[in-house]
Amino acid sequence: MIAREEKLAEFTRRLHEAAGDNLQSIVLYGSAARGEYHEHKSDLNLLCVLTSAKASDLARLARVIHWWSGQLKEPPPQFFTLEELRQSADVFAIELLDMGQNHKVLFGSDPVADLEVPMNLHRIEIEHDLRALLQKLRIHFVHYSENEVQLREIYAKSISGMTVLLRHVLIALGEHVPSDRSHLYRRIEELTGADAAAFELGRALRDNHPSAEIPRSFGKYLEAIAIVIHSLDAIVPKREWQRLKHSRD
Repeated sequence: MIAREEKLAEFTRRLHEAAGDNLQSIVLYGSAARGEYHEHKSDLNLLCVLTSAKASDLARLARVIHWWSGQLKEPPPQFFTLEELRQSADVFAIELLDMGQNHKVLFGSDPVADLEVPMNLHRIEIEHDLRALLQKLRIHFVHYSENEVQLREIYAKSISGMTVLLRHVLIALGEHVPSDRSHLYRRIEELTGADAAAFELGRALRDNHPSAEIPRSFGKYLEAIAIVIHSLDAIVPKREWQRLKHSRD
């Protein structure tokens, strides 16, 4: 197995060699940038900023990405031009706010440090993603309510994304976000009434801890997510959705 830092250094070398002057930046984000990386469980998430993202430019990178995602099993990088990245701050508010707060520049200049994220749109994306996740989990439960093995796997896989959204719920509520996940879950419980234990169990399952009565626990997980959504809608009502600061007459 290649060590994490060796992987990143080799990816940077290969991509720079393939892209040449078209490569502006490579940024590491996600759990590895936050200091929460777990070998064999966490991904290495990369943002690559190019001067040009035309098909012909991307084709030059194919061999590197086949090696990275095919041989090393890491997720494909995200490719943007700098202008595209700046224009995306409204539709990728969660991702770019998270990236701005926790990232490591592997090559070139820092493309996210000065990005301005519209916080009213950030709040809307949080609710959208929470509702989408809840619907997906409800469908999974309908399909696998009698299959504890499948439910356990779904529960464990969903908790990382859920934890990211809970962090952003606290940001939307104007709260300090604890670095410790248990403290995060407890603060969410204090503010919304959502059972912290439902989120704690997801982390335990992700770490392969045994647990019984998974269907019942999964039901409590669904209830906790629904409570968070209701509380967000009640405490932080939606504001104007436009990216413009002032509405037109």
